[in-house]
Amino acid sequence: MTDDVTDAAADGVTDAGADGVAGGAADCGTDDADAPAGPPPARRPAGELEAQVLAALWAADRPLTPQQVQHAITADLARTTVATILARLHEKGTLARTKAGRAFAYTPTVQDADGLAARRMRTELERGRDRSTVLARFVSDLSDEDERLLRDLLGEQP
Repeated sequence: MTDDVTDAAADGVTDAGADGVAGGAADCGTDDADAPAGPPPARRPAGELEAQVLAALWAADRPLTPQQVQHAITADLARTTVATILARLHEKGTLARTKAGRAFAYTPTVQDADGLAARRMRTELERGRDRSTVLARFVSDLSDEDERLLRDLLGEQP
């Protein structure tokens, strides 16, 4: 403990408010009676921000920096949050990046949402220990219509 902290504690001065919690409601001039009632704000669905970022990049049809993406999306996000989303998409292989001054500019490595879904399916297939079992179970769960479509795509007859 430093001398300043020891002196303050000896004088009865602490950072804790009237409720005994440092930085608590008493510290900031509000009390719990003023707090809005009801549930906490809803969380965004998983992947929503990534989808917005990708949509902005697909619409731009050119590489964008985090700041440019921030201005292009509808969510009110900090530039650092956008930069983190872009970095994570880059790590997943969904985006390529090039140096643009002191920042990076990002470009999608897939053409659209369908290409992204196909990449995710391939990634899941590659995670399986036995590809033939994974594929067999995938195909066995297809609807008749999807099975016909897959056969057509592969050039096979039923």
